[in-house]
Amino acid sequence: MIRPVYTRRTARYSPVVKDVTGYQIRNMPKPDKTPSPFASLGVEPPLLKALRKMGWNEPSDIQKALIPPALEGKDLLGQARTGTGKTGAFSIPACQMVDPAGHLQVLCLSPTRELAVQVVAEMRRIAEGTNLHIVPVYGGQRVATQIHLLGKKTQIVVGTPGRVMDLIGRGVLKFKELKLCVLDEVDRMLDIGFRDDIRKILSQIKVDHQTIFVSATLDDEIKRLAFRHMKDPVEINVSRDEITVEEIDQFYCSVERYDKYRLLKIILEEEDPKLAIVFCNTKAQARKIAKKLHADGLDAKEIHGDLVQQRREKVMERFRRHQIKLLVATDLAARGIDISAISHIINYDIPEDPQVYVHRIGRTARMGARGRAITFVTREEGKQITEVEMLINKIVEERKYDSFVPRPPKEEAKPAEPEKESVSRYHAPVATGDLDWTPPANAPRKTLGSKFRPRRKRR
Repeated sequence: MIRPVYTRRTARYSPVVKDVTGYQIRNMPKPDKTPSPFASLGVEPPLLKALRKMGWNEPSDIQKALIPPALEGKDLLGQARTGTGKTGAFSIPACQMVDPAGHLQVLCLSPTRELAVQVVAEMRRIAEGTNLHIVPVYGGQRVATQIHLLGKKTQIVVGTPGRVMDLIGRGVLKFKELKLCVLDEVDRMLDIGFRDDIRKILSQIKVDHQTIFVSATLDDEIKRLAFRHMKDPVEINVSRDEITVEEIDQFYCSVERYDKYRLLKIILEEEDPKLAIVFCNTKAQARKIAKKLHADGLDAKEIHGDLVQQRREKVMERFRRHQIKLLVATDLAARGIDISAISHIINYDIPEDPQVYVHRIGRTARMGARGRAITFVTREEGKQITEVEMLINKIVEERKYDSFVPRPPKEEAKPAEPEKESVSRYHAPVATGDLDWTPPANAPRKTLGSKFRPRRKRR
């Protein structure tokens, strides 16, 4: 007979078991609840425990395809749709191959500060239970603080190319023990203009290492960069000719520019989103919309490039904790938000580049959840919505709200004003020869102005 022993010191049932004679046998082993699908990919028990705690019981398609060859040390080109778990696909092998006793062994480059923070947060969750030290480096924070953090035997660094180049120039980042270099959202980095920085960083790595490129799209320029800095790279594409997930319900609303804000308020009232992002094309527009929503009693916050980094991080943290339901953002946030609870994406301004549309709506329907994307389209923007449909190979249906009645144009809505008799500034009897000319009653009074007034005498 085996029974657990109740100990007074711990005030709970101890895992120590004894037989009928009172002889202690051994600690009772806990039942194994590790997710077997991840274990079959080669993931080790410490990480399996963390994945189970995170609720990851089934790997996504990109994780199934990328993790095994990554653990084998192969150079990889991974392409998958936005929101399908690409970050976890390279973070799990990166955390598993690192030796906690070593120094810098993994370098991950991200296009934006927000995305770097997201990647670090996910890596730290995956590496929970290990002694790995993971540090983000990016602009907007003091260099001295980041140098201090890097001095604590850092194994993994995640940063933006600009700050990484700065730290390399200062001699802080050294790649003598580097095993893996990851470029996350490499297409976005090239679009932003980090092409030269990426080439310089990759050329600084002289030791034999593994390289992984991960992106939602892979064009010819990315492939040329990959073949230049990789050895026999394996291309993995799980996009299935569709770059947007089926779980996103996509609609567009025909609206005039002056009526956009009224339609936005109606949508927010009727849809009642759990978490929503309103995307604008400019920082001024995002600032203006957030101010209007806040004045109308909605807890909305803006996020764009003019905000200092500390303010941006504070807003993102509150949004992640559901303390803010509505975020008004520019495309700066299109690649830096990985929150599975976002239910609605509203494109207040349709982007000029259809690729940006894909990255915007990819903030919703993360990891199999459902989401809704609504885009405002004016009469002049029919070409943009057509380009979006051609890119995603899908018809975006029009949606109308019964409570929204379009208003006539502003010039038609105003009553016609009576025509005023125009009076020429130079109309004078001398110029016209009309000696009987008199100015009309409504004519403005003409004066010489202060320029020709005599100066006041001093007393």
